[in-house]
Amino acid sequence: MLLVSTKKMLIDAQEGGYAIPAFNIHNLETIQTIIDVANEMKSPVILAATPGTMKFAGMEYLLNIAMLTAKKSDVPIAFHLDHHEDLESIKDAIMAGCKSVMLDASMLPFEENVKRVREIVEFAHRYDATVEAELGRLVGQEDDLIVKEQDSHLTDPSLAKEFVERTGIDSLAISIGTAHGLYKSEPRIDYDRLKEIRKVVKIPLVLHGASGLTDNVVQKCIELGISKVNIATELKIAFSDGVKEYFEENPNTTDPRKYLTPGKEAMKKIAINKIQMCQSENKGLLHL
Repeated sequence: MLLVSTKKMLIDAQEGGYAIPAFNIHNLETIQTIIDVANEMKSPVILAATPGTMKFAGMEYLLNIAMLTAKKSDVPIAFHLDHHEDLESIKDAIMAGCKSVMLDASMLPFEENVKRVREIVEFAHRYDATVEAELGRLVGQEDDLIVKEQDSHLTDPSLAKEFVERTGIDSLAISIGTAHGLYKSEPRIDYDRLKEIRKVVKIPLVLHGASGLTDNVVQKCIELGISKVNIATELKIAFSDGVKEYFEENPNTTDPRKYLTPGKEAMKKIAINKIQMCQSENKGLLHL
């Protein structure tokens, strides 16, 4: 299959009562791992790349690797820009073949957020690309994006309805008590807020900050209307732990093919668990 936008896969998830897992990737090895798991489990997946990842690996390298793996896959694969802020770089990625983007202008006042997101929506829709935006701010760190607790705020349901109507976005990332990074204490998820947002917003809703949440918490959020779940930190920890453990046992190893393999295997276990958590296993068969 070719790379797809997230529009149909998220609507299918919304209607089917499951969620699409969005895995943050960084290089060839992380993309290979996620795609292999997706094909084994027949699950649609989203490969998410932050600005830091794009700078590290290069947009053209990542996008072309994703395109190649999608062609060899039997399940829907989307390549998605995660938490991007620069309008021109987003437009460049769309022109290069990226079909799914997130413009994060949540740090701006409401009216400016609407204005910037609307500009990207008008551009992206001309090229059959979908747009995710965020209303509300999650505490914690995602790549180079750091939000302190005093700067975070939850999503206002009434503003969410207006935001969606005025921007024309395809999916909305909301803040209901989750955080980027690992949790220092048990998070307090505002399920009532999620219910209220779901009542007034008809497009798919996105849950950021899922690393460290229990399966029960995430699945309850899915039951209440979440259609996309972002996973990043747990993947990075598993990959790095696998590599470090290999070096502890084989300190003189210099062959990356040997020390990267345990990292991939450790990350694969996490990916399998998250697909099961999102209940998206075998849902890729809907697109065959």
